Amino acid sequence: MSRLLAMPVLIATVAIAMGTCIDALVKGVAPGAGLHHLLAWRFLFGAIIAGAVFLAKKRPRPSTEAIRFHTMRGLLQLFCAVTFFYALTQLKLAEATALGFTAALLVAPVARLVIGERLSPVAVLAAILGFAGVALAVFGSNSDGGGGEDQRLYGYIALFSSTIGYAFVLVFLRLRARHEDATTIALFTNAVPAIALLPITLGLFGWPALWYIPFFLLLGILGYSVWYLMTLAYAQAEAQLLAPLEYTSLVWSALLGLVFFDEWPGPALWIGAVIIIASCLLVAFESRFRTRRGARMPASDLPE
Repeated sequence: MSRLLAMPVLIATVAIAMGTCIDALVKGVAPGAGLHHLLAWRFLFGAIIAGAVFLAKKRPRPSTEAIRFHTMRGLLQLFCAVTFFYALTQLKLAEATALGFTAALLVAPVARLVIGERLSPVAVLAAILGFAGVALAVFGSNSDGGGGEDQRLYGYIALFSSTIGYAFVLVFLRLRARHEDATTIALFTNAVPAIALLPITLGLFGWPALWYIPFFLLLGILGYSVWYLMTLAYAQAEAQLLAPLEYTSLVWSALLGLVFFDEWPGPALWIGAVIIIASCLLVAFESRFRTRRGARMPASDLPE
């Protein structure tokens, strides 16, 4: 790999590892701090950082249409965060990470529903294959033993609710990607959930224990840092090179789960994860092939 490509790959790898650290931190802190406090304060600190960057870059005020759109998207983002973070408290870290990849498989059918994009046979086949991997991971993990089956069921429901919602978030972002820059999107992604959740949290539950505040601040810093690093990486390299790196989060989550939570995923989860990841890659490469064919470009960049 050339030195020119090595840097964005390294940046993206670090960002993905940091994202997995966020999940591990949530899993460790949320049961004591309260998920409501964790989310409200994490988004508040993220909004402060995003707002400072927005002002520093002197971005123009978003239009009324953009504010309405991003408010709706931000509330959906909040739903995804609540359900996913709850799932983290009920499932193994690597298990939640692997099953979370299914959001990529749902983008194609959601795009068909929302914006009328054609649903290719390959995408349908990949979705069927991917959810077969999900079934193997879920039922195989259940057969590995362990208590708390009711809690695990709630965790699965929350996780898949989050992946469905996140697929809609990704499609909505595609709708506005040509209208707003990443700084504006990051501001709404943090500010809308904070404005929606913080008054409710303070009104119903009061203030959190003060010693949790540094953890909330760290989550806000890490969350914005991951966004910034991924934006930087994708500005320097093609998505087809960086997207597969997302799956390294499974390795990080397995290591963090083992070290901090004494979790070791069984073989069924690993096999299911391989099937899910293969399905996601199938969709990604098929989409790229259709794009290049439509542009009358060769199927690959390899010299003929």
